[in-house]
Amino acid sequence: MKTEQPQPTSTVFLQTVAVAVANLKRQLQRDYQTAYPELAEIVHLVLDEEESKAWELTTFPHLLLPDLVEMHIANLDLRPVETKYRDLFSPHHCEEIGHHQHAFAA
Repeated sequence: MKTEQPQPTSTVFLQTVAVAVANLKRQLQRDYQTAYPELAEIVHLVLDEEESKAWELTTFPHLLLPDLVEMHIANLDLRPVETKYRDLFSPHHCEEIGHHQHAFAA
């Protein structure tokens, strides 16, 4: 009888991050290609280049990728595009939390 060997936590983490990056990259590609349909190949190249940079900089590339892509697009003298990626990682209703409340009760 064979039993499956559990994968190390680091492997599972990297797989999870890789899936998150792939999903984010698809969303960014959709957003930028909607704004610049004539530049589809350039958008694809920018995303690949910036994804590679993001992986070199951190094990959390999905946190850097949108900003790296935005800066690269700006360097090409293109206007910024409203992307939907921020909704993927921010908790809903965070604006409802009062900033004046203390974290600990006296």
